[in-house]
Amino acid sequence: MTKFLLSLHVLAAIVAVGPVTVAASMFPAAARRVPVPVGGAGGGRDGGGEDAGDVRTVRLLHRICRVYAGLGIAVPVLGFATAASTGVLGDGWLITSVTLTAVAAGLLAAFVLPRQEELLGQLADGQPVERARTVRLAMFTGLFNLLWATVTILMIVRPGSTTGA
Repeated sequence: MTKFLLSLHVLAAIVAVGPVTVAASMFPAAARRVPVPVGGAGGGRDGGGEDAGDVRTVRLLHRICRVYAGLGIAVPVLGFATAASTGVLGDGWLITSVTLTAVAAGLLAAFVLPRQEELLGQLADGQPVERARTVRLAMFTGLFNLLWATVTILMIVRPGSTTGA
């Protein structure tokens, strides 16, 4: 049963967290590429060219982040089930991983998704976005990704385990 739970845990991490990290990373640059109408919401496009972004792309990236973040709850649930079945619930590496996972989830919920929604709202209204706002979003997204990378490394190395280096 432990191998089955571990397999589900790893699959959930790949399928749920992977898309969030990629889509969230793409969002700031995609938002910057959306051309804004000249002369306000009723004007024409500013001629962004072939590489110009599209609000639909930004909206899709945000939707991927929201949906897969919701599915991502399966990762810690299956992780706790796996940890309980292997008897490592009190191990330091697991407590650290759980803490970092909670911080990553909080960062996503409190900083990344709301800022994406704000920028998306601006773009949908035909307003330009400030580069500084997309840079701050990219910073929060980078921290989110760094936390997940750290958790992944802890899960693989597992200090004190027989497979740890």
